[in-house]
Amino acid sequence: MFHGSMVALVTPMEKSGAVDYRALGELVEWHLAEGTHAIVAVGTTGESATLTVKEHVGVIRAVVQQVRGRVPVIAGTGANATAEAIELTQAAMEAKADAALLVSPYYNKPTQEGLFQHYTAVAEACHYPLILYNVPGRTAGDILPETVARLARRPCIVGIKEASGKIERVAEILWHCAQQDSQIDVYSGDDGAALAAVALGARGVISVTANVVPRAMSTLMEAALAGEFSRARAINQHLVPLHRELFVESNPIPVKWLLAHLQRMDDGIRLPLVPLRSEFHERLLKAYEDAQRAPLSQIS
Repeated sequence: MFHGSMVALVTPMEKSGAVDYRALGELVEWHLAEGTHAIVAVGTTGESATLTVKEHVGVIRAVVQQVRGRVPVIAGTGANATAEAIELTQAAMEAKADAALLVSPYYNKPTQEGLFQHYTAVAEACHYPLILYNVPGRTAGDILPETVARLARRPCIVGIKEASGKIERVAEILWHCAQQDSQIDVYSGDDGAALAAVALGARGVISVTANVVPRAMSTLMEAALAGEFSRARAINQHLVPLHRELFVESNPIPVKWLLAHLQRMDDGIRLPLVPLRSEFHERLLKAYEDAQRAPLSQIS
């Protein structure tokens, strides 16, 4: 249903921490011009954990209105309380987002049956395209391939953002789905592994890196999905340092600092996150400059 480079969009903020809707609209237009294939509004990179429900829904609505159907909008609606996840997903439906991305419940460490029941409850309440999000490093829980395959039997559960750090997971998920006569699209949640994930059957990446080099990421994914892996590798070689340096401190600290440095937004970020330490500035800029040299003209 969705494919390519799907940016996990930051939420621009003023120095005060207030959401900057003007900058948000400008970022959306930039991504559309640069070929981003879908926009994820208020995912975890969008600081969903520190936005109020009113702000959260407001950003989703603003992105949908700015996009005006030109690419899909995927709304981040995950929560560690199932009732809250249902509330946010229903709000995304009302805002006319195209799908919802739900990070697995964090901190409370549900069992596999608990994860199954959580996502099933959202699916039954919403009947809306849902994308699971597995990121054990942040949530302390891992949605195992067997559980994904069970969930994928529901038609509205259409994809999973897989960020376990185990590249073999893409193939494992697809294999388990085949064994249970279910189907799901897999998206890399790790920019550094996105090219390899596509080679294993993933349909794209939900990307942090695309926030700062959207054209490079969209071109990379187009090449990979077309099977043009030599061209994709040539691009990715220039992105490897940036993939790494964007996580030199907790996401989205580095990517928001770089966007502010590029004058695409102010440098606002909400506590408990704080601005990027100065000792990392030079190395992040060097990685960005290397990414600018990626041979995009090789792709037709």
